[in-house]
Amino acid sequence: MFHLMLAAQPELSRAWSDAWTSWSAASPGWTPPAPDAALLAGIAAYRAHPFERRVADPPAIWEEGGSRLLDYGPAGGEPVLFVPSLVNRAYVLDLAEDHSLLRFLSAGGVRPLLLDWGWPDAAAKNFTLTDYVAGRLERAMQAVGRPMALAGYCMGGLMAVAAAARRPDLVQRLVLLATPWDFWADGGAPARRLGASLPFLEPMLALGTLPVDVLQMLFSLVEPGSVAAKYRAFGKQAQDGPRAGLFVALEDWLSDGVPLAAPVAREVIGGWYGGNTPVGGSWRIAGLPVSVPQLPSFVAVPSRDRIVPPASALALAALLPGAIVMRPRAGHVGMVAGSQARAMWDALLAWLR
Repeated sequence: MFHLMLAAQPELSRAWSDAWTSWSAASPGWTPPAPDAALLAGIAAYRAHPFERRVADPPAIWEEGGSRLLDYGPAGGEPVLFVPSLVNRAYVLDLAEDHSLLRFLSAGGVRPLLLDWGWPDAAAKNFTLTDYVAGRLERAMQAVGRPMALAGYCMGGLMAVAAAARRPDLVQRLVLLATPWDFWADGGAPARRLGASLPFLEPMLALGTLPVDVLQMLFSLVEPGSVAAKYRAFGKQAQDGPRAGLFVALEDWLSDGVPLAAPVAREVIGGWYGGNTPVGGSWRIAGLPVSVPQLPSFVAVPSRDRIVPPASALALAALLPGAIVMRPRAGHVGMVAGSQARAMWDALLAWLR
């Protein structure tokens, strides 16, 4: 990842090379640290694990470009359209046949539909958030053919809020899972730093998208030591049990990212993070400020979330009087697909019924 950034920014490459040369000359006695045996063992165990995701997608009732609306049935159930993030694969909500939020809800009589954004095609590389929300998302909603609950996960929750506000004729209830709103909650220093990084990302954005490797690097900087720690722990656990299989499934999903269209990256990094535009009222879709619709709402705010600080998500819940607010003892991904995810699944199913 770092080498890709250097290649895209020659001036940064020269600065790095000069700094390394100067530091090496000033530190003649320095030797590199010994290899981290536990970390290497964990990585080796992950690479050797036999898990492969073999899950057949349900039928699509709508398609446009690289996007599809997958229908998990049953046909007579109340429809709930799930809007995932643009930067991760949608199948985190359908990770395995026996570990799937969507299949769980379907078995409970609810009709989940998943908007799989897919890989950005040539047209989508020029998309703004307006193109996604007022375009593909609204057309997918219309394809359902009846009013629905609209459910958003992470940045998909912000898009769901905007779509629900625009189309009250189509949305009866709102589900928000780990959805940020106030990006400057608790001071907002990390968000401001990310916003300030936008000029350094422009050489890559000029190519049309923010690459997957760079997105993963930005996420890893939220808690730099956590990646090594989880692999050390994985290397010490039994490799033939369901816990190890779930770890590999989630790591495979995390590695299977999606690039972000350059105009959207600018809106998100410069606007949401750098300018806190949802709170300030300056985030606009199709030229109109995004307001929070007053709908019956279920809001899940994981208490251990490091991607979306709980204070950021709770600020949105506070704008929804009467919302059911759940605080699972889980992280950002663990709440929807981790080993303890069933608690949130049960609560959501009960509310949707």
